[in-house]
Amino acid sequence: MRLLLVEDNARLASLIREGLDRQGFAVDWCETVDGAEHALKINEYDLLLLDLGLPDGEGLDLVRGLRRRQDMMPILILTARGGLDDRVLGLDAGADDYLVKPFQIPELAARCRALLRRPGASLGTELNVGNVILHSAERSVAVAGLAIEAPPREVDLLECLLRRAGHVVAKPALEGALYSMDAEVTPNALEACMSRLRKRLSAAGADVQIRTVHGVGYALFAPVTVYDATANG
Repeated sequence: MRLLLVEDNARLASLIREGLDRQGFAVDWCETVDGAEHALKINEYDLLLLDLGLPDGEGLDLVRGLRRRQDMMPILILTARGGLDDRVLGLDAGADDYLVKPFQIPELAARCRALLRRPGASLGTELNVGNVILHSAERSVAVAGLAIEAPPREVDLLECLLRRAGHVVAKPALEGALYSMDAEVTPNALEACMSRLRKRLSAAGADVQIRTVHGVGYALFAPVTVYDATANG
């Protein structure tokens, strides 16, 4: 899942990004309303994390602008303004949740997952294709009922493929979901991650297939059921 964090405190932004990265999120960061507007124009995000008091304007104006454009991306406000009136104002402006600073990263991550699980959002609680199951909240994977160990990046990659099972997912879309804008990514990073994921699933006895569509991307397919014409006599 790819998030946009709009926060003008560089130290806090760094802590949030590091913490959410360990929770399996890719987080882009900008410090201003203008920076957020630009990022939202050139990238697709699953969730917006937004401070209110920004150097070039008010975060709520960004919320109102997005909602006027019928952009229903989940928005979680992160602010030191903890009064009841402030919370009501933020939610009425169109935000989906409101978290008062200071906060703990596990709670922030849990709130992100909760927003992404809402109807129409990006994150279901359980993804199941063939004998492979991914539990999004726990970031856990099981094959044929047995849990397997997989690093966060491979879990993210598998999740992207499971959500679009039966369809080709373009390479840029996968890279955008797995890596933030300023991440140091080698040219073959996605291919290497895909190779490791395939080997891990194969070793565990997974019955799904991940096919390469050269020049385009990758697609995950459910196992093919072979009909036995003799079974009915």
